[in-house]
Amino acid sequence: MPLVAGVDSSTQSTKVELRDLHTGRLVASGRAAHPPTEPPKSEQDPRGWWDALVEAFAATGDARVDVVAVAVAGQQHGLVVLGADDEPLHPAKLWNDTESAAQAERLVAEIGADAWAAAVGSVPVAAFTITKLAWLVASEPGLVAEITKVMLPHDYLTYRLTGRAVTDRGDASGGGWLDRSTGEYRADLLALVGGRDDWSTCLPEIVGPHDVAGTVTAEAAAALGVPAGTPVGPGSGDNMGAALGLGLQAGDVAMSLGTSGTVYAVSATPTADRSGAVAGFCSASGGYLPLVCALNATKVTDTVAGWIGADQAEFAALALDSPSGANGVSLVPYFDGERTPNLPDATGTFEGLRNTTSRADLARAAHEGVVNGLLHGLDALRAAGAEIDGRLYLIGGGAKSPAYRAVVQDLFDGPVRVPHDDETVATGACVQAAWIHSGTEAATAWPLGAGEDL
Repeated sequence: MPLVAGVDSSTQSTKVELRDLHTGRLVASGRAAHPPTEPPKSEQDPRGWWDALVEAFAATGDARVDVVAVAVAGQQHGLVVLGADDEPLHPAKLWNDTESAAQAERLVAEIGADAWAAAVGSVPVAAFTITKLAWLVASEPGLVAEITKVMLPHDYLTYRLTGRAVTDRGDASGGGWLDRSTGEYRADLLALVGGRDDWSTCLPEIVGPHDVAGTVTAEAAAALGVPAGTPVGPGSGDNMGAALGLGLQAGDVAMSLGTSGTVYAVSATPTADRSGAVAGFCSASGGYLPLVCALNATKVTDTVAGWIGADQAEFAALALDSPSGANGVSLVPYFDGERTPNLPDATGTFEGLRNTTSRADLARAAHEGVVNGLLHGLDALRAAGAEIDGRLYLIGGGAKSPAYRAVVQDLFDGPVRVPHDDETVATGACVQAAWIHSGTEAATAWPLGAGEDL
């Protein structure tokens, strides 16, 4: 039975799914954890991602010998810099690292928010890779001349798989240096980073969504247990992968509740939001993926649960014991600063506390604070011109919580679906792997996005 392998390399772990090429049925899976991070400094060693990938593939057992194609979706925005020996020169600064906030302000001031939005679809904030590269130039000037490759996390894993430095337009559009109208890197924007004038030569080649990025090398095959020469897809960012895994259609929107929270939609036309609220990304399928990201999501409710001494199940039950509105208690959940709105130094605030406030009210307010922040993101998507009049797909770890489900159903005015498959990023990578093996008609019969309607 031919199988396709989809990889989700997230902040917290690497997940691998092996699916039947023809039906999409899950045959085997594996997972391996990454070291935890604590913003504002959030860094990981890229070599640890490869070690986790090897471990996750090992967990799939003998099924991996039947893999006929592979693709990788990874956490967006992380900065990986390699030297001449192809080893990392510095720990990868991740999307939720906010140490480059000052560089983001400088870059925006250089040409203005309007020019950035028109050029790359987004206004740089600390999450974006171009700001992290500027931070590296300012903080580690001795490394600058040694850098031979600048990559995103999924690019690095594809490179370890194939030996080719390639990327896709979806993930590249989150770097802050891709001109979406031409599909080319903007050397003039990269020049604003400073340090050297040839940054564009360090970036990977951009390949199309249905192109083969390379094939699994003998060395990688020995480590992973898949056949050498297996074709590898271009990969993409995790949100782009999830859109593929859900089979999102025009008008649909996804709300992802994980360490961070995102809301996004697929679009045939690009968006450009000078306010910076909406990131005008490209998709992994040749279109566009306007997206709003909040740094603070399920980590907030985990933290508040710890404060009141409740485990996850008890905390969810408590939230359901408090009415909508939490008896007047509200939470501004900016515990790690915030990306949208762009407030990297912000903190969280409970309001409306009284002597009568209960543990249940605190639990309800924590959930509502997270969801309301993302619903404001939906308003920003509408204002930017995105079509979002369809179904809301609730995904991510938080989608398993009965409290989050109830709060979303209560606050969102429209149909809500929770997919049965909660590994949508890895599933999307499987879809791309099927494309590169069997063409664009592959995966059309897969039950993408099937789930429970709330």
